[in-house]
Amino acid sequence: MRVIWLCSIACNGNSHSFLNYPYIEQFLNDFEFIYHPLIDTNHSLESVVSNEIKCDILLIEGSISDEFKRADTSIVKIIQKYAKVAKKIVTVGTCATFGGIFSESDYEDVTGLHFSKEEKTDKFQDAYDKTISLSGCPVHPEVLVNTLYAIKKSTTLKLDNFLRPKEYYSYTVHNGCTRNEYFEYKVDKHKFGELEGCMFYDHGCQAPFTHASCNKILWNEVNSKTRAGLPCMGCTEPTFPRENLFSTKKNMGIPEELPLGVGKRTYLTLAGITKAFKIDRLEKKLFDD
Repeated sequence: MRVIWLCSIACNGNSHSFLNYPYIEQFLNDFEFIYHPLIDTNHSLESVVSNEIKCDILLIEGSISDEFKRADTSIVKIIQKYAKVAKKIVTVGTCATFGGIFSESDYEDVTGLHFSKEEKTDKFQDAYDKTISLSGCPVHPEVLVNTLYAIKKSTTLKLDNFLRPKEYYSYTVHNGCTRNEYFEYKVDKHKFGELEGCMFYDHGCQAPFTHASCNKILWNEVNSKTRAGLPCMGCTEPTFPRENLFSTKKNMGIPEELPLGVGKRTYLTLAGITKAFKIDRLEKKLFDD
């Protein structure tokens, strides 16, 4: 499979994440990079821009604006050219998918390939049906590589409303979190970097409403933000990044944003019941500290 990786307005975080894939040597035997911004390839960016080179998959990293240029050419024009050539298009990261943090930059009309935050845009409409979105800041390398192998094997991927594979984005980061018992019993006396306590009630954890597989496909096969004692920042969602990352906005002591699918009345009922329980096993070390 011949692959072109275009980098738009980006920090290269997704490229660096990809380079941490533990079996990258095997991957590079199965895929040919026509161009990648960080890997030696037979074609330069100037060659890719000035010619029309055959490719099977177009990977796009970074937010998109017509003002932004690569090799003195608008990134929009480069994408339009190769979107017609490629069989599949993959947005790599939240910036390429939703606009991300660079939507706050000085460039005009900064968006993702098909979405500006939650809203679908009119850009690149002809490419919509062959696009797969992989949001994340950055994307987990296994999610990216496994998606590319699925394309190579002509596997049909079920996608959500943002064109993300449901295999990786149909459940929340809260699924598989090792702190779920603290969440259930409202044990929230947490300190950053420690193993005990829930981070949802006070420290802004976005895990209950963030679609991602971080606690199922661990980073470096050992860890995730919540396991390491850092709140989930919701980096796969169209609203990322939000302000006040490490605080939970509340109304009369109730979190303003509730877990997906949970109504306020249901939440209040469950919270009242669970708060009535005192689980010494969960609370002892927290309060001893």
